[in-house]
Amino acid sequence: MAWLLVVVAGFLETGFAVCLKLSHGFTRLWPTVAFCVFALGSFGLLTLSLKKLDVGPAYAVWTGIGAAGTAIYGMIFLDDLVSTLKIVSISFVIVGVIGLQLSGSSH
Repeated sequence: MAWLLVVVAGFLETGFAVCLKLSHGFTRLWPTVAFCVFALGSFGLLTLSLKKLDVGPAYAVWTGIGAAGTAIYGMIFLDDLVSTLKIVSISFVIVGVIGLQLSGSSH
């Protein structure tokens, strides 16, 4: 269950990163509100998961999901540059996240 919280928190991290861009420096109301909601949810779920998980693997999985998710979202919806190197690099991040999730221990 704790790993599920980390995964959901990682997706919420993607949401707050995208909303951060869309807020244009916190000058647009609704993306700023969404940023706050996603950020609080993400940090809250990560905090709950850390009651059961080691901080290193949990944090790495959280940031990996957030980074890969944000990059993929940007390429699909925000006209970010798409390149073979970027896709291969994101794949490595995802493989690393899976490895860390499998290596994580519960207390």
